[in-house]
Amino acid sequence: MSVGQSTAAELVHNIFDLQRALRAVTAASMKYSELGPAHTGVLFFIGEGGPLRASTLAARLGIGPSALSRQLADLEQYGLVVRSPDPLDGRACLLSLSPQGRACLAETYERRAETLREILSDWTENQAEAASLSVQHLTTALWSAGLHTDHVTPSGTARTASDSTGDDGRHHLDPASTTLKEEH
Repeated sequence: MSVGQSTAAELVHNIFDLQRALRAVTAASMKYSELGPAHTGVLFFIGEGGPLRASTLAARLGIGPSALSRQLADLEQYGLVVRSPDPLDGRACLLSLSPQGRACLAETYERRAETLREILSDWTENQAEAASLSVQHLTTALWSAGLHTDHVTPSGTARTASDSTGDDGRHHLDPASTTLKEEH
């Protein structure tokens, strides 16, 4: 049985509302950081999929290479991102997080998780887990629909929810088992 038109329309509205709310919470939490939301977004993507080429990163972010170059220059200047030669193509570079970048990203996740924990202080653990699983299920469905075809790992294989490991300091949920995978 498929989802009805009115339910889909309501879900679209709720997703837009969620995006606005997330931007507001993110902006409030950014007051503790020298980095803006664009810089933090770049860190998140490099942490999730690094090392990767700038062209791949720009495609994943949905921006052009020139728009990305400013953020990368800033992040390199802050010592959060490093470039290394691409072993497959000596003319290209791979981007990855420096140890300071990994620490910054982990601190950002921790700060955002604490902020969300405070916001959801009247929720039960079960409610939060159910919301997390719903968001994950929706995200997986959107990726599977091919709405964003360049969500590919640096090795060139398609990324699935169960193999979403990265350099970002997070624990990732394995939807097949609904248990947390420890990253090493």
